[in-house]
Amino acid sequence: MNIVNALFSLRPGAQWAVNGNTYDGIQWLSPDIPKPSEDEIAQEIERLKAEHERTEYQRQRKPEYPSIGDQLDALFHAGVFPPEMAAQIQAIKDKYPKP
Repeated sequence: MNIVNALFSLRPGAQWAVNGNTYDGIQWLSPDIPKPSEDEIAQEIERLKAEHERTEYQRQRKPEYPSIGDQLDALFHAGVFPPEMAAQIQAIKDKYPKP
């Protein structure tokens, strides 16, 4: 996490440019939106780092989960869908059968 991440998070829609990774390198281009202070940015960087660490398990799990299509197909075959949804899925399976 860095100044760029913090600026996107703190002031969505603001226009700015950053040269390097220091507060002095920020060129603020949105006169109608207040530029965040150096302390605000530092605090936001720490908050974003903590959030990133807190959600690490999500990034670790994602590549190992079966695809959404495989998950939905398993639910369909297990009879877990409401009848209306099962009928919609079956209609598509009937329209495009496996070769």
